[in-house]
Amino acid sequence: MTQSHPERRTGLGRGLEALIPQTTSGGAAPIEIPISRIRGNPYQPRQRLEQKALESLAGSIAVHGVLQPILVTEVLDGYQIIAGERRVRAAQMVGLDHIPAIVRQMAERDQLAVAIVENIQRADLNAMEEAHGYRQLADEFKLTQDEIAARVGRARSTVANTLRLLELEPSVQEALGDGHITEGHARALAGASPATQRQLVASIAERGLSVRQTEELVRRLRDRPSTKPQSGRDSDGQLERLEEDLRQALGTKVLLARSRKGGRIVIEYYSDEDFSRLFDRLTGGVS
Repeated sequence: MTQSHPERRTGLGRGLEALIPQTTSGGAAPIEIPISRIRGNPYQPRQRLEQKALESLAGSIAVHGVLQPILVTEVLDGYQIIAGERRVRAAQMVGLDHIPAIVRQMAERDQLAVAIVENIQRADLNAMEEAHGYRQLADEFKLTQDEIAARVGRARSTVANTLRLLELEPSVQEALGDGHITEGHARALAGASPATQRQLVASIAERGLSVRQTEELVRRLRDRPSTKPQSGRDSDGQLERLEEDLRQALGTKVLLARSRKGGRIVIEYYSDEDFSRLFDRLTGGVS
């Protein structure tokens, strides 16, 4: 059985401290709870646990015990994990029947936010898991991107860019989630058509392409002459440079398409909040 350390700070980090009421002198201390009465967090954003990392943690626990309490909330049949699933599993692997825990009552959306923050701080989430976690906060709990950013300690633009990964072609999302490509590669592929994304994603890993090489390959394929009319897109890259300037100014994907009598400007947005942000920027906040 492990020993609890009432005087020990949890060490969960600033992001979690913003969400979890911290204990004060004389407040509730970690308690030992039976592992058999603990159940998993249905809002756990991490979709896979690395077996080697789990075995390494189990080895440490076998020698030193569980040094940092897990965080749980009390439910009818026991306790539900908010943060610390790996510690619970590793403790089970070495045969512990109790584990130190801090018990908190917490809204479901905050349980998900805390799980995301803990995993981010431990670098346990891949980019796709993080994106799905943000999407769950937005869809199930109706949080705006600003509210998500505040809860997980990220900039709003970071949250928005991570959510855009969910618009990638499924094979690219899978490759990113499996670690075959980096987030930089995925963002480079976002500028290509779904067919081109599927074509290139395998080549990146097979040929060991860098992010810069991927960006250049996407650009060449996009600019490659086609049998279809190009609607006046010039060959000297002027439209591409103008598009990039607009992307930087608006913070979203912009497409310019010339025609014989003028042209079109296509500005993409990815949520109602994103639309409001663009509307305010384009109109100067005047409705």
